[in-house]
Amino acid sequence: MTTGRTIEKLLRQQAALANFGSFAFGENDLESVLSEASRICAESLGAPYSKICRYRHEQNDLLVVSGYGWEPGVVGHVISQADESSTQGRAFVTGDPVILADIRQNNSYDLPPFYARHGIISTVDVLIKGKAGPFGVLEVDCSSQHTFDQHDINFLTGFANVIAEAVGTAERTAMLHSTLVQMKALIEEKDILLEERGMFAAELQHRVRNNLQLVYGMLTRQIELNEVDGRKGLQAIARRVMSLANIYDHLLGHGLVRSIDFGAYLESLCASLHNFQEQGEFDIALICAADPMALDLDVVTSLGIIVTEVTTNAYLHAFPAGPGTIRVTLKRHEDKGILTIADDGVGFVEKKTSRRHGVSLIKKLMEQAKGTATLKSAVGTTWTLTFPIPDEPVASIKA
Repeated sequence: MTTGRTIEKLLRQQAALANFGSFAFGENDLESVLSEASRICAESLGAPYSKICRYRHEQNDLLVVSGYGWEPGVVGHVISQADESSTQGRAFVTGDPVILADIRQNNSYDLPPFYARHGIISTVDVLIKGKAGPFGVLEVDCSSQHTFDQHDINFLTGFANVIAEAVGTAERTAMLHSTLVQMKALIEEKDILLEERGMFAAELQHRVRNNLQLVYGMLTRQIELNEVDGRKGLQAIARRVMSLANIYDHLLGHGLVRSIDFGAYLESLCASLHNFQEQGEFDIALICAADPMALDLDVVTSLGIIVTEVTTNAYLHAFPAGPGTIRVTLKRHEDKGILTIADDGVGFVEKKTSRRHGVSLIKKLMEQAKGTATLKSAVGTTWTLTFPIPDEPVASIKA
C-alpha cells in the first residue's frame, strides 16, 4: 500500500526532477550541471553523499567528476575499474541498478578506502547512458543503513537520463563553439595573408570572405537551434562546406575567373554528394545530366547549396521503403537556365513546426540568383529552378 508519506516523497522527487531538467538545459557549463545533479539526488533521497563517475575508455575506469558531501580529494580521482569488481563498475557493465544495502556484510565488491572514512553503509548505482553511449554512473551513498525501494530506483534512472541528455547537449555545444573559434581564426588569418602578401585581387577576397561568413552563419545558427541530434546538424554544415569547396576546386583549376562552367561543377558536385551520403538500407541512384553553362560565382554558390540541400533531403527522406532514383538536370532555354532536381520517392511535405525552414532557405537563395523556384510533389518530388544566363562570359579576375 502506498502511504501518504510515500506519495509526498514521490511528489518531491518528481518536482526535483522537473526543476533540474529546466536548469540543465538552460545551463551551458557542464560542471555546474553535474554539481547540481549530485546535490539534488542526495537531498531527494535523504542521503548525505552522492557522486557522478565518468567512464574513461582508454583507461577503462570510472573517474569521479562531481560529488556532494565528500571531503576534499574524492572528486577528481578514480574510484574503480569499469568491471564487475565494484558496484559502480557492475552498474556500468550490466546497465542494471546495483544496490548494496549494508557494506558491512559485503563479500563481493572491492570498495574504495574513502568509504570507510565517511562511514558509508548503504549505496545505490544507476547507469547514465545517452544516445552516444554510456557516459558513466550516478551513485547515492548513506552513512546509515538505508533501504532503497523501486521508487528510488525509478527516480535515479529518470535523473540519469536527464543528465545524459544534458551532457550530450553540452558536448555538442562545446564542439560547435570550438568550430566557430577556428572559423573566426581562419577568417582573420586570411585577411592577414591578403594584406601581407597581396596575393589576390579585391574581387576574390570579397567572394572568399562572403563564403566563409556563410559557413560561420551556419554554425552560429546551429548553436542557436541547440538541436537534440547535433550530429545531423554538423553533417548538414559539412555538406555545405563541401559544396563551397567544389566551387573553389573548379575556380583554381581554371584560373582566377569570375565565372565557371556550372555544368561541369554540377556533375562534380553530384558525384561528391553521392559519395558523401551514409550507406542506407536501400540503394539510391543519383543521375546528373548538365549542359555547359558559364555562370557568375555568386549564382553558382547559391545553386550549389540548393542542390546539396534538396539532394540530401531526398537521400534521407524520399525512400523509406525501397530503392529509388534522384535526377539532377541542367538545360538552357533561350536566355534562361533551368535546373531540375527530381526523385521518384514518397513526396515532400514541409512540416510547419520545422526549425530548419528548408523551403524558405531555397527561395532566399534563388532570390540571390535572381531566379525562381517551384515545387511539385504529386508523384515523387520535383524542384524546378529557373534563373537568367548572362549574354557574355564574365571576365577573368585581374590580380
